[in-house]
Amino acid sequence: MEQLRIGILLYPGVQTSAAMGLADLFHVAGRMVSQKDRLLVRTLDAPPDRPGDEPCHVLILPPSLEAPIAPETAAPLADWLRACHAEGTVLASVCGGAFLLAETGLLHGRAVTTHWAYADAFRDRFPDVPLDPDRLIIDGGDIISAGGLMSWTDLGLKLVDRFLGPVVMAQTARMMLVDPPGREQSYYSGFVPRMTHGDAEVLKAQHFLQANEGRDARLAKLADLASLGERTFLRRFQKATGLTTTEYAQRLRIAKAQELLQFGRQPIERIAWEVGYSDTGSFRKVFHRIVGLTPGDYRRRFHA
Repeated sequence: MEQLRIGILLYPGVQTSAAMGLADLFHVAGRMVSQKDRLLVRTLDAPPDRPGDEPCHVLILPPSLEAPIAPETAAPLADWLRACHAEGTVLASVCGGAFLLAETGLLHGRAVTTHWAYADAFRDRFPDVPLDPDRLIIDGGDIISAGGLMSWTDLGLKLVDRFLGPVVMAQTARMMLVDPPGREQSYYSGFVPRMTHGDAEVLKAQHFLQANEGRDARLAKLADLASLGERTFLRRFQKATGLTTTEYAQRLRIAKAQELLQFGRQPIERIAWEVGYSDTGSFRKVFHRIVGLTPGDYRRRFHA
């Protein structure tokens, strides 16, 4: 099994206790895994001084106890983070780390969360980024954000669940005496796209699909983004992701529907329309096939 590489970025002003806490959490998780050397966790200087290393599967921007990072300080880091993301690295922020994440420009039109006390400053600085400070975790697949200072524990357990599975996550939570409410429920796990396959052209299409949550999955558009012929693109996309473009887009749409069912009160027909289904019956069938529950059952179980 491929080694899981997690980076924790020590940018200027970072809260070192959170960075070290994340490292400890992943160390505990690594002890629960049977495969030797399965998990590699590194704290990285800002900017890192080892450019020859293999790209991380996930790179975490911890919180800060200082004022949000200034644009001029963030600029060289943002360039490097964009390059990491383009290689397939998942970017994850906690609390004030969202400011550095937003400086990459990758959040345009994509929802993010941060500490509620930073909400006004964040909106003033990044008016084109939809901010939802009421959410603890917003998981966009290739970009994840967590809210307040201590939500690093929630983010850490979410990543353990994603990459090592719910059993290891539960064992890690018990060892650290951290309560992960609802995380043992498989129906809430959502869609985890494969991003570290190394096909840069396919990644461009994936990033487009992630940003529009699967609503626009036109083959001509995706192939054009990848600068490939349609047949070649389809073959490479399925080889890289394990899914057809239709299946991939469906999972993104259903993941968004799960979010709306859990946190909103809109009728199911309206949710179906919002995630790109004009036929509610088709939406219900696809939802049940992917999630294992009807939309109504899912809402009754998990509505917050």
